[in-house]
Amino acid sequence: MPNVGLIILIVFGTLTLFLSFVSIQQGTVGVTTIFGKFNRILRPGLNFKIPFIEKVFKRISIQNRSSELGFQAVTIDQANVNFTAMLLYSVFNSDEETLKNVAFKFVDERNFMQALVRSVEGSVRAFVATKKQAEVLSLRRDIVDAVKEQLDKILEEWGYHLIDLQLNDINFDEEVMRSMAKVVASNNLKAAAENEGQALLITKTKAAEAEGNAIKISALAEKDASRLKGEGIALFRQEVARGMAGAAKEMEEANLDSSLILFSMWTEAVRNFAQEGKGNVIFLDGSVEGMQKTMKDMMAMNLLENNSKTKK
Repeated sequence: MPNVGLIILIVFGTLTLFLSFVSIQQGTVGVTTIFGKFNRILRPGLNFKIPFIEKVFKRISIQNRSSELGFQAVTIDQANVNFTAMLLYSVFNSDEETLKNVAFKFVDERNFMQALVRSVEGSVRAFVATKKQAEVLSLRRDIVDAVKEQLDKILEEWGYHLIDLQLNDINFDEEVMRSMAKVVASNNLKAAAENEGQALLITKTKAAEAEGNAIKISALAEKDASRLKGEGIALFRQEVARGMAGAAKEMEEANLDSSLILFSMWTEAVRNFAQEGKGNVIFLDGSVEGMQKTMKDMMAMNLLENNSKTKK
């Protein structure tokens, strides 16, 4: 018969050998205790432990973990704000003291998560309570920074680190949302009216400026036209006078009466009046006596003008 004691010894030795090794998965560490007291940290891989005495108390994940939560806060003007947030956290580091805090600060993972969520909610509520409802939507990044600043020290004592807090959704109560929508709509209408008024003012101003410039340009053009017309008339008169003086001199040299020039001008004038008339009635004495009378009047006026110049 086989030796019973030997069999027991073999079984005990095999069991002891089996219990002397423990495998730790990548991304986790093991915390061991001896008689309930912390002993050491087991790293990923195959580890040796004292059988029957040393026990793996807890396996701790050192990977990033996330958790989604929803809660409500109240602003300083008594508006309810509903938050949906996502927490991203991890073990602070792999130091022995940090892992001891993670393993022994809380009874279990559920209690830790409850404390973490309540701490985040409390920090957000404390921040929102100092702000008005109109400010909350634009302070998403400030809320996250304030929460991280308050929680980093607390979580470090627990052995954890808050990597990020993402506020995925920020909503107000339905009644508040309706009132905010009305405010936005009224502000948009006000802005549209102001923009329309500014556009109308600019349009009328530009039209007035254009009209003023047009009047100014027209006045300058009329002034230049009048000046050029006057210069043209003056040049015409000079040329007429020069031509008449030349004609009179030639007639004098030919021993002809210079009054023929006046007669020619008179008949030419009568012909032009008749030819160029556009329906207006011009009463003109076209007889020889009328011409002589007109010539005498013109000569008298010319003589009077020469005498006044001489006196000056």
